Amino acid sequence: MSLKINPLHAIDFYKADHRRQYPVGTEYVYANFTPRSSRLAKMLPDFDDKMVFFGLQGFIQHFLIETWNEGFFHLDKAKVVSAYKRRMDNALGADAIPVDHIEALHDLGYLPLKIKALDEGSRVNMRVPLLTIINTLPEFFWLTNYIETVLSAELWKSCTTASIAHEYKRLLTQYAIKTGADLDFVAVQAHDFSSRGMSGIYDAAQASAGHLTSFIGTDAVLAIDYVEHYYQAEGIVGVSVPATEHSVMCMGSEESELETFRRLICELYPSGVVSIVSDTWDFWRVITEFSLALKAEILARQPNALGLAKVVFRPDSGDPVKIICGDPDAEVGSPAYKGAVECLWEIFGGSITPQGYRVLNQRVGLIYGDSITLQRAQDILLGLEAKGFASNNLVFGIGSYTYNYLTRDTFGFAVKATWGQVNGVGRELFKDPITDSGVKKSAKGLLRVEKSAAGFELFDQQTATQEQSGELKTVFENGQLIRSCSLEQIRQRLDQSLSV
Repeated sequence: MSLKINPLHAIDFYKADHRRQYPVGTEYVYANFTPRSSRLAKMLPDFDDKMVFFGLQGFIQHFLIETWNEGFFHLDKAKVVSAYKRRMDNALGADAIPVDHIEALHDLGYLPLKIKALDEGSRVNMRVPLLTIINTLPEFFWLTNYIETVLSAELWKSCTTASIAHEYKRLLTQYAIKTGADLDFVAVQAHDFSSRGMSGIYDAAQASAGHLTSFIGTDAVLAIDYVEHYYQAEGIVGVSVPATEHSVMCMGSEESELETFRRLICELYPSGVVSIVSDTWDFWRVITEFSLALKAEILARQPNALGLAKVVFRPDSGDPVKIICGDPDAEVGSPAYKGAVECLWEIFGGSITPQGYRVLNQRVGLIYGDSITLQRAQDILLGLEAKGFASNNLVFGIGSYTYNYLTRDTFGFAVKATWGQVNGVGRELFKDPITDSGVKKSAKGLLRVEKSAAGFELFDQQTATQEQSGELKTVFENGQLIRSCSLEQIRQRLDQSLSV
């Protein structure tokens, strides 16, 4: 029997009794989910202090609808209530948490909540809420912040990976334009290798779905399933190529490495793209001697239906900037001194862009996927530019060093209540700790978000009528997804932001 998530238990224990801690007569609790600060601003000098909103629709369908139905509403009431009581009694003490409100929720048969949100794919300014949430029935006021733990845990990561993916695309687009590279190539120039380094396979699917909002290059098969299921993704969602790993090369033996390359290039993959890990032993021998020995076979490869016939060499260790662009401290004239792109140019040549930058022969290329970060990617692009090479001579493998070396605080995400109603009277709520730098200061009261010349702007302390207008639109209400978007719409919004 497999473990199925009990949605009642997807909380921190302290959430369980907040229902009784609110003032007697509490009827409504209104909260928001907001990025409060950006660590990327410290890493990227041209970062514009905005992040990408992505992942809510998947969370709504997977957790608020599917998981709550399968793990609570569609199960026997006595069974789920007793399971909840046992968990609370064992951890907090016998009868510490009453269960009448849980019974009432099961009888209702759906989550009485309303979520209003910005469009997914929007690039949102810091301190502007992505969504608001409120209970729709007064007796279930406790639900709004009861789901804070899972709301935060399920949303911060996909928003963060989508934001970082967009920064890669912005960077790659900038250098493609600057060096005259093919702009269509950018969609596959950042390739997602992160799955094995993520915090579980479902995390890998969600996080890598964020990558797919800006790129189609991916090795994360489950991410494609995720966006097809939850974001109506169609057509070209994600693409990859045949590629080796070190076990393949080792099994072929060091003595027969050249023959392994020849078998891969000529027999197994005589057309299309094949990526071959090339540093199992001596990368510089591969990139100079082996590539020269196989030059005729590489140039004779036939294009596939997409017109592709490329052998991609993959270094996987060392300093990526020096490996690709050359090491000025290496012996002058050596392959290490020249760098991989220069070595391949000497053997295969290529073409010149209108801007005067060199592009390798279309039959060869490079991919580097070890510990790539935005800063390292920028350093490599700068190095290529300095050597007179266009940006599209290299594909970046983006792994967990980028997509899992993160926390909720990368964008300072937080769920905070800013309004409530007690005995028919509204109350504006806010926090502003005197011991804090100001980052934790919350908005106050009902909220409205409007588009402005600078992006999105928050207006707090709104009337009920004012709160109904603006860019926050109802996407979930009373157990139903009200408003949906597709992956294609999200991609279009993000592509439009590149040209702004």
